Amino acid sequence: MEENKNLTAERSLEIITEQIERSQRTITKNSALPLMWWGVCVTIFAPLIAYLWKNHGGPIWNTLWAVMWLIGFIGNWIIDKKKETVPTTFVSKTIGHVWSTFGLFCGGIGILFCLIGTGVLPLKLIIPNAYIFSCITSIISLCFGMSTCITGRIIQNLLIQRCGFIAGLGGFFTALFFSSYQQLYVMAGVTIIALIIPGVVIHIQNKK
Repeated sequence: MEENKNLTAERSLEIITEQIERSQRTITKNSALPLMWWGVCVTIFAPLIAYLWKNHGGPIWNTLWAVMWLIGFIGNWIIDKKKETVPTTFVSKTIGHVWSTFGLFCGGIGILFCLIGTGVLPLKLIIPNAYIFSCITSIISLCFGMSTCITGRIIQNLLIQRCGFIAGLGGFFTALFFSSYQQLYVMAGVTIIALIIPGVVIHIQNKK
């Protein structure tokens, strides 16, 4: 009787492990198009905003990021409708929490620094504009890399982990050497490494 219980417990553990592994594989497979989509969105908008910032009115063009997020969410919603359905699991919930936390922090940081930069918050004299934009790009790059790296750890994908690590630390320190609109090119580079490259590689693997 005790042996049967042990076998049942072992089999239950095997089933749980198989489900987790299956969920990880499916999530990895489904992540290819969203990674590429969001990567393309940022890579297009970052240089566009940089150009407009330099030639047509300054940092006010950062408001276009709101347009990018709207386009990104609409496209992501369309992609979600077409991809393979994944049952809600601890793995999928955790990844969702990671990226929702990323969005919350980066959105909050962006709004805060924009309010300081435009003078709405009376800290502009204490924190120069150049320092503001240097900080925001460095912090967002680091958050981006950390979220990507954590996602790679959760689904046990070494490529995503490495890309997130390189993009996060590389973007954080590289942004410190540039000012104002030039840092948007750093953001585009971070996105290519953290999102587009992993997305393309996973997509190619899915085709095999």
